[in-house]
Amino acid sequence: MAASGDKVSVIICAYSDDRREQLHRAIASVLAQRSKPTEVIVVIDHNTPLWLDVFAAYPRLTVIVNEGARGLSGARNTGLRRASGDILAFLDDDAIADPYWLARMLPHYDNPSVIGVGGRVLPLWQVDRPRWFPEEFQWVVGCSYRGQPDRIEPVRNPIGCNMSFRRTVFDLTGGFREGIGRTAADAAGCEETELCIRATQAMPGALILYDPQMSVHHQVTAERAGWRYFRKRCLAEGRSKTQVVKAVGAQDGLASEHRYVMRVLPAGILRALGDSVLKLDPWALARAGGIVFGLGYTVWGYFGARLNRAWRQA
Repeated sequence: MAASGDKVSVIICAYSDDRREQLHRAIASVLAQRSKPTEVIVVIDHNTPLWLDVFAAYPRLTVIVNEGARGLSGARNTGLRRASGDILAFLDDDAIADPYWLARMLPHYDNPSVIGVGGRVLPLWQVDRPRWFPEEFQWVVGCSYRGQPDRIEPVRNPIGCNMSFRRTVFDLTGGFREGIGRTAADAAGCEETELCIRATQAMPGALILYDPQMSVHHQVTAERAGWRYFRKRCLAEGRSKTQVVKAVGAQDGLASEHRYVMRVLPAGILRALGDSVLKLDPWALARAGGIVFGLGYTVWGYFGARLNRAWRQA
C-alpha cells in the first residue's frame, strides 16, 4: 500500500512467445516487492498459447487477453480498465523491478500535484555492450540515457518500461491513444509521451516526476545491440514523433527533443572527441559517429513520415 493508503495495481503487458522466460522474471520481481501491490494484472496481446501458459502458472494473478487493438497501447488500456487501484504502475515484460521499486515510487503520490512517477531503467546486456553505442542513445534499447536527470526532477514523460500514474489521469484522458506505439515487432514508440502531454495540458500545475532511485533492469537482447536495430529504432522514433505532434502540437510534442538535440547530443560528441584524444579510446570516434547517424536517422524518419502523410493527403 502507498503511504496515503492508495491501492496499487501493477500492469505487465506481453505478446511474444520468445519472451516467456523474461516475462516470468518480470512477474517474480513484482511479487518480491517489499511494498506489496494490491493486484498484479498480466495482459497478453493476441497470443492464446501464451495466455494459457501464464494463466496456468499464476492462478492468483489476473491474467487477461487484450480486448483492444493489437499492440502495446491496446494492451495497456485493457489492463487499466480491469485495474482497481488508485495508482497504476506499468512494467515491461522484459524488465526486472528492483525490490524497492514500489516502495520508492509510492511516497511521491503523497504530493497531490504529482500525477505520474517514472524511474531509471538500467540495461541488462545479453552480450557485451557494443563499444560504439553512445549512452545518449540508450533510449533506443528502452533504457535511461545520458542527459536525463540524476536526481528527482519533473519531466515531460517517463520511459514506458518503468512508469506509474494516478487513475485520474486515465479518467481524464481516456487512456493510451491506439495507433501510436509498439505493435509486435514494430519498433515504434511514444505512446506514453503523447499520454503525458495530454494529461499535463488538461491539468495545469500537474507534475510528472523522475526518480533515479526507482529503478528497474531492462533486458537487452543481442539483436537489439546491433547497428541494424539501432537504425530501425531511430527511424521509428522519428515516425512516432510525427503522430505525437499531430495529436498535441509541435510546441509541447518536441520541447524535450529540442533540449536533447541542442545540448545533450553536442555535449556527447565533444565528450567522445575528448576521449579519443585524452584517453586514446579507439572507439570514441565511433560513438561520436553513432550520435550523428542516430540523430540523422531520427530526423529522416520524422520528415519522411510527414512528407509521406502530405503526399497521401494531396
